[in-house]
Amino acid sequence: METWEKSTAKHIVPASSQELAVRSAAIVTRGLRDLARESNWLIKKVFNGRSSHVVISPGGQLCAVSPLGRKGEERIVLYDVELCVPTLRLAIPSEPAVIPPGLPAVFAWSPTARHLVAAWGGWGPELQIFDLQGKALLGGFGEFTNFPSSLSWSGRGNYFVAASRGGQKAQLRLWHAAPEGSAGIPFSADPEFEFGAPGPSGDWLALESDDADSDDECVFSGFGRTDFSPNETRLASVVEIEGEWADDLIVVLELLTLRRQNIVQAQGHVTGLAWTFDSSQLIYCSAGQAYRLVATGTEPESLPFGAELCACHPYLPLCLCFSSWLKNSAKGRLFLVDLRRLDVFDEYAAEGVVDLRWSLDGSKAYAVTADGLAYLYEPPLL
Repeated sequence: METWEKSTAKHIVPASSQELAVRSAAIVTRGLRDLARESNWLIKKVFNGRSSHVVISPGGQLCAVSPLGRKGEERIVLYDVELCVPTLRLAIPSEPAVIPPGLPAVFAWSPTARHLVAAWGGWGPELQIFDLQGKALLGGFGEFTNFPSSLSWSGRGNYFVAASRGGQKAQLRLWHAAPEGSAGIPFSADPEFEFGAPGPSGDWLALESDDADSDDECVFSGFGRTDFSPNETRLASVVEIEGEWADDLIVVLELLTLRRQNIVQAQGHVTGLAWTFDSSQLIYCSAGQAYRLVATGTEPESLPFGAELCACHPYLPLCLCFSSWLKNSAKGRLFLVDLRRLDVFDEYAAEGVVDLRWSLDGSKAYAVTADGLAYLYEPPLL
């Protein structure tokens, strides 16, 4: 390893021209961009057409089930949000030549966006993992019967979870992951732990109801959105309930013991779920309203704003939210919330947003729509 001897002399020394050029280029690019706008929001058209499934990465890459030029076919394609160009098409050796539209799909990015786990109806019933740095398919793992409803990779990269619906056949499956720099597939073929549908009292979930007639109207559907706490001590999962007046549940598991820590009844169906940066609170959205739950508590707090999607900043008490409906307007909005004072700021009109994400360093945030629009939030200093 190269070492440097500290100099006591106070004089100007030459710096690497390459390093200066890289840093200066980034500063100049950002400066020119800021001078040309009056808002912290940018809008980019990443792709044409409409995608049924779109997920954004921490590095500004977009994974979408994208329609091809020929009618009746779709493929999974990666796009660069900044450049608005396709960068890679994901495929497996057994992929059919013609794939009809409308098939289910679900994706999960690794914390550094080096890897992507994907399941698609155009492939076999198995999770596929890609190394995007090496532009290679690493292989399949986690064969499934019911198509996954949600995939999630923990923030430090040590855990991975796959949730599925299917009533009594629903599953919540958990893997330990090898470090991202390791060669090969970072997961075993089968999960280390697996949870099934809730059963009678004494079961790991033990759903109980005070209403004797509720079973006739509300039925366990399966597991929905999942999210790991940033410190990797807890896993929150939505327990979806079917029924005209059904309310979903949120169950919080301790990762070390895999025991249920608490379970909370939501108001309506849960559409957004995110832990705060310090792992102390869970922000969630249900029936168009935002709520906050203390990690060890059982009584959620209704927040003074509505939202369907939320994403918490990686190291600040900030939350990016999307609401599809704004009072006195037919349009929705993107907005930031200071979770300490519960102040809403930096609002921006938006429609059809399906995914939110902060960048890995927290310097910017992304929101994407099924129509290929990307909203980039870039404040001067954050």
